[in-house]
Amino acid sequence: MKLKSMPEDFRVEEITEVKPTKGQFGLYRLDKCGLGTPEAMQAILHKWQLSRNDLSYGGMKDRHADTTQYLTIFRGPHSGLTDRSFQLQYLGQCPYPYHAKDIVANRFDIYLRRIPTEKQAGLTERCQLIQKTGVVNYFDDQRFGSIGFCGELIGVPWCLGNYERALFLAMAEPNLHDRPREKEQKQILRDHWGDWLKCKAYLDRSHRRSVVTYLCDHPTDFKRAVAIIRQDLRGIYVAAFQSWVWNRWLSKLIEAQAGVEQVEYLESACGPLAIPVHQPDIAIGGTTLRRLELPLPCARQHEWPANTTEILQEILGPLNMDVKQMRLKFPRDTFFSRGVRAAWLVAGDMTYGWGADSLNPGFECLRLTFELPRGAYATMVVRYLFNESIVEADEDSEEESSFEPSSGDYAGGANPTSI
Repeated sequence: MKLKSMPEDFRVEEITEVKPTKGQFGLYRLDKCGLGTPEAMQAILHKWQLSRNDLSYGGMKDRHADTTQYLTIFRGPHSGLTDRSFQLQYLGQCPYPYHAKDIVANRFDIYLRRIPTEKQAGLTERCQLIQKTGVVNYFDDQRFGSIGFCGELIGVPWCLGNYERALFLAMAEPNLHDRPREKEQKQILRDHWGDWLKCKAYLDRSHRRSVVTYLCDHPTDFKRAVAIIRQDLRGIYVAAFQSWVWNRWLSKLIEAQAGVEQVEYLESACGPLAIPVHQPDIAIGGTTLRRLELPLPCARQHEWPANTTEILQEILGPLNMDVKQMRLKFPRDTFFSRGVRAAWLVAGDMTYGWGADSLNPGFECLRLTFELPRGAYATMVVRYLFNESIVEADEDSEEESSFEPSSGDYAGGANPTSI
């Protein structure tokens, strides 16, 4: 099976109830194809010469996809913008910036190609099962694009106060999603880590070089250097750690209650994730898996479902941590989210249909359409359907390019805690 043979094979549209009324924020609809959300936002900032703080959006949308999403710009232009890979349409004004909470759901229209004809009957049964019962609501691998080849989570040394290790993992650790130039820039840092003047001389003018410029003047102040990393990227690193723990925790809970003989496993960036075989009603945490809402682990969370914390500690123990250490002492503008996530997911208005694969003669094409609530992953529905690795024409992570070019280097003098 192949996903995203072309961007049009993966169509996602953000659904929101935000409507233009009046206020200081321009509301826009962004239609893009073959371009990641961070890249599109950077292009808008550059073309309109805006401050990053003026622009706000709700969700990350895939680069290798055809997507629609919404954004606001503080006192933004009352006009649209057209580029080679995107179109920005001005809708009117609204009284507040657009955020993730404003997304009601996402609507997906997906074409899955290169499916052998002999698999059609079995996959049809799986489609019917997913329609009827749903899937486990794991975070999918896009969430973990910041994990490098060493497998370390940036959030772990950060929580434990090892800022140098956190900085190294964020800036220099090689990654599956690195593009050729990114690989070269990271290699420079690995070769010359600690010789900041040499690193600065060799690095491209970029956000990464801004961090190094600060270290040229403060060579061991890794704590404040971490704060120079873009705030949105720091948020991604923290979310990846929290989501990794949540996935492993739920998987172990399912395994413990269903029994290893009654589960399948999905391979993932978090390791094998347990899927109960036709058992959405197994008892977990004083309720059923279908109804379970599992807290996002962090030090600020004080109430936990019954009989679940022992397994949570089993997940954190090998990291030499407990849940009380899942907090960041610095900088103050980055923190773990507090809330709950449904453990089970039912796709809304799901339909499916078969046809000949026009790109791969002799194979079948499966079309899926469905809606998912904010924060759920369409690729989890696909992976549950096939229970195999997904081959994508161009795999993306939520991180995209970590250190894209910026307008300049850190010049010193400013307090990096607010950068």
